[in-house]
Formats: sequence, C-alpha cells, structure tokens
Amino acid sequence: MKKIAIVILALMLCCTSTLFAQGQKETKEKNSYVFAANCAWPPLEFVDEKGDVVGFEIDLVNEIATLSGKTITIRNVAWDGIFAGLANGSYDAVASGVSVTDERKPSMDFSTPIMTITQAIIAPKAVSDLTDVTALKNKTVGVQLGTTGHIYLEDYLKANPGANINIKAYDEIGFGIEDLLNGNLDCVVTDSVIASDYVLANANYAGKLHVTGTASTTGEPIAIAIKKGDATLLKLVNDSLATLEKNGTMDKLRTKWNIL
Repeated sequence: MKKIAIVILALMLCCTSTLFAQGQKETKEKNSYVFAANCAWPPLEFVDEKGDVVGFEIDLVNEIATLSGKTITIRNVAWDGIFAGLANGSYDAVASGVSVTDERKPSMDFSTPIMTITQAIIAPKAVSDLTDVTALKNKTVGVQLGTTGHIYLEDYLKANPGANINIKAYDEIGFGIEDLLNGNLDCVVTDSVIASDYVLANANYAGKLHVTGTASTTGEPIAIAIKKGDATLLKLVNDSLATLEKNGTMDKLRTKWNIL
C-alpha cells in the first residue's frame, strides 16, 4: 500500500513538474518588443513638425506589429551607443537604416534586407565635379558619427593617406547639412536614401543642394538588426517582411516615403 502511495505521489509530482515547465514556457513567450531608432534620418525615421516620430521604417515596424499580433514600442535613441544598447538588452532590435556589414554580424543578427543603398555625395548646386571618392582629395567632408559613411571614408583615408580628406563627424547628419550650407564643408557623404530626401523632398534645401556622385563602390544592404541569438524575433520579422513584400505593402511604403 505504501509502495502504491509512493508511486501515485511520484506521478503527481511528475505531472506537476510538467505543468510547471509548460507554464514557464508559456510565460517566456514574449508579446511585446522594443525597437530602437535614431529618429534623425528622414525619410526612414524622424520627428515631424507635430513632434511625432514618423518615417518609412516606423511604418514598417508598425506593419510588422499588426501582422504578428505583437506590441512593438519604438524608442528614439542616439546613434552613438545604439548597438551597445542592443547588445546589453536595453531593447530587442534596431530599425534605423542599419547597414549589414561583416564587422557587425558577430554581435547582432540581421533580418532580410529591406533596401540597398550607396554612400551619396551631397554638394552645393554650383559644384558638380565631386563624382566619386577620389574627387574628395583635399576636401572637408561631413559625415554622421559612427555611420558606414564615416567608417568608409576613414578606411579609405587609411589606405590612401595622400587623399588628405578632412573628415568632420556630426552627431546628426542634419548638422552636417547645415554646416555645408554655411560654407564650412565642401560636401556631405551619407546614405543615398537620406541624400534623396534632403535634395528631392526637403523644401528648405530646394535649389541649394544636389547629389553629385557616390563615395562608395558597392551597394549596402539595409536591414533590421536583432539582438544576437533571438531566433524567435528574427523569424517573426522575416516572416512579416516576406508577407509585406508579397501583398504589395512594402512597395506602397516605398512610394509613400520616396524610397528610390
């Protein structure tokens, strides 16, 4: 009788442990995520005149939230340190014009690319000879601190010290554009999609600036960066992106935000 009681007790404990483990698994399933964005990159993400955070990637993240049934909060974060915050778990992903690079791959995962960009050269309307990186010799060039445009020019300068490019890095690319208009720079190097917004869509700079060429030699895929090892979120994002491409929503967003 005691043996039967012990067996029954053991079975009850086993069932209880199984139910507890299932409860733990269900608890661990996330229903909400935080995505970081440096909201100073029109038309990808920026703060409009009403103080609202808007842009192509903002709309894209909201579409992902709707499709997945998850709550996604977008947090406006300074670019400097944005990837450190991703690594330490301050947020789950970064949707902020992130270029996929070999240097970044070991510390973060990337979604399916959402676009491909180059590093465009923006110059005053009267300037037309800055067509490629070799033309930037002895020029003062503005970039945003820590971006691929900044990294690309620094790497080029290390390999070609005779180019003598004076690189000026800014916390936000808009500050560099203002310095260019004030005559303190010869040009600005930034993502082509950002350059298109300043040159084509921004009434404040109409007739003052144009894109004269590209500083990079190859295209850069842009993707959503996911905290390293978060396979669940990576799949959620990739599945959503595939659906948005298939149902035409992605093309509608590109048209809405002048993504060329």
